[in-house]
Amino acid sequence: MDLVATSVFVGLFLFVTWVGFVAARWRKADLNVLHEWGLGGRRFGTVVTWFLLGGDLYTAYTFIAVPALVYGVGALGFFAVPYTILIYPILYLVFPKLWRIAHAKGHVTAADFVEDRFENKHLALAIACTGLFATMPYIALQLVGMEVVIGALGFQTEGWLGHMPLIIAFLILAAFTYTSGLRAPALIAIVKDMLIFVTVIAAIVIIPAKLGGYGAIFAAVPPEKLILPKPEPGSLGQYSAYATLALGSALALFLYPHCMTGILSSSSGGVIRRNAGLLSAYSFVLGLIALLGYMAIAAGVGDNPDYAFGFETYGPNFAVPALFLDSFSSWFVGVAFAAIAIGALVPAAIMSIACANLYTRNLHKAYLRPNCSDAEEARVAKIVSLVVKVGAVLFILLLPQEYAIQLQLLGGIWIIQLLPAILLGLYTSVFGARAIMAGWAVGMTAGTLMAASQGFGSSIYPLTVFGFEIPAYAALYSVILNFAVAGLWTLVSPAKPAAKTVST
Repeated sequence: MDLVATSVFVGLFLFVTWVGFVAARWRKADLNVLHEWGLGGRRFGTVVTWFLLGGDLYTAYTFIAVPALVYGVGALGFFAVPYTILIYPILYLVFPKLWRIAHAKGHVTAADFVEDRFENKHLALAIACTGLFATMPYIALQLVGMEVVIGALGFQTEGWLGHMPLIIAFLILAAFTYTSGLRAPALIAIVKDMLIFVTVIAAIVIIPAKLGGYGAIFAAVPPEKLILPKPEPGSLGQYSAYATLALGSALALFLYPHCMTGILSSSSGGVIRRNAGLLSAYSFVLGLIALLGYMAIAAGVGDNPDYAFGFETYGPNFAVPALFLDSFSSWFVGVAFAAIAIGALVPAAIMSIACANLYTRNLHKAYLRPNCSDAEEARVAKIVSLVVKVGAVLFILLLPQEYAIQLQLLGGIWIIQLLPAILLGLYTSVFGARAIMAGWAVGMTAGTLMAASQGFGSSIYPLTVFGFEIPAYAALYSVILNFAVAGLWTLVSPAKPAAKTVST
């Protein structure tokens, strides 16, 4: 164990814990009301929303997994860069309108909007459950990112005793989330992003200098990892996989409950539009983070016996921690690892709050306690946020990590099935609840079967059309089916006039 790195890591962790509890008094309000606890009172301006959405979108697992993918398979891992560029036009065009409706009608979740728009609480239940099931493994993956850096510090991560640092971290997370609600991750996100930016700037300057410059780095990378391989005759190969991963991921991202929570917590539609422009700065940073995968190859960390145990335990996910251990002094390793670990706390907190909002509004209030008070709503949400975190920790402790990865893969396929309900619900009154429900059911089933056909080991489904293979992101194929079924159902059985027209 590196005591210097560990001391810096623990010190920064304790600092953000203090920030999390102090957040309860920031923009003080009655946190026994759900929209204050779970949406920060819908009062976050441009700067706070920028940090909050940045913390939402660029997580610890992003910092670990994107370079790991580049390290392992090469150029395909860079799909994350165009993907994060494509999401911002969607954010600019669609979500200010959703915010206006939600603000006017008191909606806390996307399922609230769907229930109000289609006048069908069963469709809202399907939307809420989809969000819950898609988000739970996502929270677990934040723990994977945190566990990697805890292991890299020298802590034993095997067995219950080895998991104690992770358990303690999430007990702290549970405590300040319960106390402060969305205000806690909003403030902590500012600290997290400052640390991430410092770490990335240091990495892109110091590591290339040690390795002989970027020319030497790219020269050390095997040629087959620098570009996508040329497709075989009769197939689009990785070309279509790359393009559809970027497009499908962009369409799905802001449908996740935690991203929706970040959007609905904004103080105005103008805040969302401004952030659609400003958040593109993170895409530039993500491109630099992805390059860490190539730097790890050039540094030869995979062949270094000092890191053999880490790679045996975590696979390519250990590439970035090994690179930092190899390149930085102990104190800065502590800073970098703290940035990654805090990068797990922020989205995990927002995700658990988003799940709590969904359960409280669209299951508890809709089916169990229709007349519950505002105070009961907030109390139930706080308790559910704790349950969600415990479930995520048990997920990691009791099941192999690949299960979390496989379920998160399914999460992207599932969450995109909300797109017709949100998009069509916002812009047209032609589609009814039954058409949307039928499309959702077909999309969910088809997407899951596509992933199952690949042994849940890949989200790329090789569709063959007239003997020509088109490998593509299963989420995109399945949501196309979703839209098609909703359209055909509407042609055969048009929506009743009672379906609401959404005002702008």
